[in-house]
Amino acid sequence: MEGLLHFLLAKIILVALASSFVSCYDPSPLQDYCVATNETNGVYVNGKFCKDPRRVTANDFYTSGLNVPGNTSTGPGAKITAVDVERMPGLNTLGVGMARIDFAPGGLVPPHTHPRASEIFLVIKGKLFVGFVSSDEYNYTLFTKVLYPGDVFVFPKSLPQFHANVGKTNAVVIAAAGSQNPGRIIIGDAVFGSKPLIDPKVLAKAFALDLDKVKYLQTVFS
Repeated sequence: MEGLLHFLLAKIILVALASSFVSCYDPSPLQDYCVATNETNGVYVNGKFCKDPRRVTANDFYTSGLNVPGNTSTGPGAKITAVDVERMPGLNTLGVGMARIDFAPGGLVPPHTHPRASEIFLVIKGKLFVGFVSSDEYNYTLFTKVLYPGDVFVFPKSLPQFHANVGKTNAVVIAAAGSQNPGRIIIGDAVFGSKPLIDPKVLAKAFALDLDKVKYLQTVFS
């Protein structure tokens, strides 16, 4: 009798653990796809709930509009048109994403990181100066390249990177990422525009800046 109770208890624990794993992480999906949905029920995989497979349609795996130039007249002169899980729900769990990036002359995408993916560039038009910085164990080495139409460059996951149009015409890039939701951390925004703001005394000491300069940067980025 005692052995049977132990067996039943172990089975209950295993079922509970299995339920927890299903709700938070699927290391090897058993389904063909997990189309993301904003509904809050069903199986939860990779930060999104899965749409009922019986309601999935071809439109869940489709989007359009990358032939349309992005508006580069505001901000730093670059516009990213991303195809990620928010735009194409069928990408969820598939580990791929892409984007069109348009640059005005002199436009740039400021230093940033993608915490969940490496990224690869294909230049379609224009002349770009791009680069990334390695980690401290590799002495913060800067790798840069000037790219022309047809050139390809890859940015390793999580390392700070930047892209700048150094030509006299508009530039266009098609970028691909190793995640359906690569994330983007713009370094200036994160450091000087956090919510709430980091104590300016901390930043002044960390960056060897005058306290008033830090406060000015916080007003710019916040």
